[in-house]
Formats: sequence, C-alpha cells, structure tokens
Amino acid sequence: MAPQPNFTTVSNLTTPVPGGGGCPPVGIQLEGLIMPPVLIIDVILGLIGNLVALWIFWFKLKAWNPNTLFLFNLVIADFFALVSLPLRIDALLRGHWVFGDGMCRINLFLMFSNRSASIALMTVVAIYRYFKVVHPHHRFNRMTKRQAAFVSAFVWLLVISPRVPMLAYNHIKGKGEKTQCFFFTSYKEASRGIIILVSMHRILTVVEFVIPMAMLLFCSVRISSFLKQRQMGKPDKVHKAMRMCAAIVAVFIVCFLPTTVTTIGVWVIRSYRPWDCAAFYTFTQLTIVSLGLNFLNSALDPIVYIFSSSMFRKALLGLVPCRKNEGQNTESSSGTQSTSQRELKSLRTDRGSEAKPLQ
Repeated sequence: MAPQPNFTTVSNLTTPVPGGGGCPPVGIQLEGLIMPPVLIIDVILGLIGNLVALWIFWFKLKAWNPNTLFLFNLVIADFFALVSLPLRIDALLRGHWVFGDGMCRINLFLMFSNRSASIALMTVVAIYRYFKVVHPHHRFNRMTKRQAAFVSAFVWLLVISPRVPMLAYNHIKGKGEKTQCFFFTSYKEASRGIIILVSMHRILTVVEFVIPMAMLLFCSVRISSFLKQRQMGKPDKVHKAMRMCAAIVAVFIVCFLPTTVTTIGVWVIRSYRPWDCAAFYTFTQLTIVSLGLNFLNSALDPIVYIFSSSMFRKALLGLVPCRKNEGQNTESSSGTQSTSQRELKSLRTDRGSEAKPLQ
C-alpha cells in the first residue's frame, strides 16, 4: 500500500514532499488581521461592563439570592477570560509568542475554561428561572445561598477538570521568532497525549454547546407557553421573562455557535479527509478566528445580568443621574399631590361644617 503524501508548508498545501508529518502547523495568517481589533474591543467593553457589575454586586446588592450568586460567578468567569486576552493580543500583534511555555499553558487553560464556565453558568441561570416561573412550588426554588454556593462550586469543578490536563503539556509550536502558542493547529502532534487531549477538547467544544443550547431552548419555550396559557401577571411580566431567555439564547448563538461549527468541520476533515490540508487549514483558521466571538460573551454578559436580576437592574438604574432625579421628582410630585389632596379634603370638610348651621 502506497504511503500517503506528506506536506510541510502552509503556503503550498497541495505539493507533496517526502518526509514531514501530515499537514503543517497553521501559523498566524487570517487571525493576525481580524482578531487583534476584535479582542481589544472585547477587553475594553468586558472590563467596563464587568467592573460595573462587580461593583454593583459587591457594594449595592444588600440581599443576595441564589440567582445573584450564580450571576456573580459568571462575572468571575469573565474576568478569567479578560486576564488571558492581553497576552494573546500581544502575540497576534508581534506575530509570535514571547512569554514562554508556562504562560502559554496558563493562557490556554484560562481561555477554554472561561468558555466552559460561561456556558455552564448561563445554563444554570436559565434553569433557575425556569423553575421559578413554571414550577414555583418545587423544592428547587427553596434553595438557600449555601446550597447555591455548592452548586456553583460543583459547576466550576465540572468545567475545570477536563481542562486541567492542558497544563501538563507543552503547546509551543515553532522556534525562534516563529514560536506560536496554539492548541490545535496540526495533525502531527508531539505525543499521543496531546492527540488525545485535542480530541477530547473537540468533543467538549461540541457537547458543551449542543446540550446546554437544547436546555436553554426548552426552558425558553416552556416559560413562554406557560405564561401565555395561564395569562399570569401583566403582559410586561411575560415580556421581562422572555427578554431574559432571549438574551441568554442570543449570547449563546452569537458567541459559541461559530466555534462549534468550525470545530465540527475540523473534526470531519481530520477523520474523513486527512489528505485535504487546504480544507484543514481553512477550518482551523476559522476556528481560531471564531475564538474572538467566544470572548465577546464577557462583554455581553452584563446584558444577561440586567435581564436576569431585578435587584441588579434597580441598582444599575440607581447609578444613572437622570433616573435619580426622576425618582426624586416623582417622590416630590407624589408628595405634593398627596399634600394638595389633603388640603382639598380639609377645605371640603371645613366648608361642610360651615354649611351645616345654615341648614
């Protein structure tokens, strides 16, 4: 049986040469142009939104509930991602990685742990809202803050455990000024352990999107149908519940669907078309670029906080000066109105008492 042709360059993916080890590692090409501005925007918006959210959670919310605790953990997950991005931006702008093997491992660990934690915590928030609306008497709704803390700890353990092995391997590719810190850029990896780790990563990328997405859609549809059928509360209450579900689903689709699709593409090519290096190169580049959308969730998550927590929403509105003035004007106008009404009542009473002797 004739051996499969091997390739060693990225610029000419269809020219077989002797030796080599399958398709070549993918260098910085498309992502070097697209990702730096995208990641810079992610960092700026994410830091502003999450610092405000953290300040509100820490100083403005006097009474916490399980939902608030879940959202607070989502803020922590976002900060993990934001901490990892500056090094990645620097590497993309330079064209190579200069921070060494140890920082490469930590950087990749934080990047992928954030994705998993954000997906898991948003799913928990949606499930919590589902039980609150559809099953108000379920014991799940009697969850204490201590139990919510255990749930949050379990979620962190669940999402971090599969990523811990990433810290045990060297992910540096290339030498000198061509050094890159990537996790899945070639067929021929340094060891069988890396190959297994990359395969597990691809499986997790797909599974941790498909299952939570199905659960989110189920919760959204059930909440909508339940409120509409029973006509519970005012229409604005139904709209608020649906806005929360729509916000989480929208963040899910925008931030995580592209990476899932491109990962499946790489997986299919790697499994069924191992000789098609051009397709492998294209989908790998698209996968790396789509990671920029993963980190966009750190900037969009404050929208989830606004729709998911009435306490957070009120605290945020309290920070807006015009809202404060409106509240004060409303209170003063209501106070003036009530005073005027009391004066009119007393005036009518006086007139009635004056009119009685004349009768």
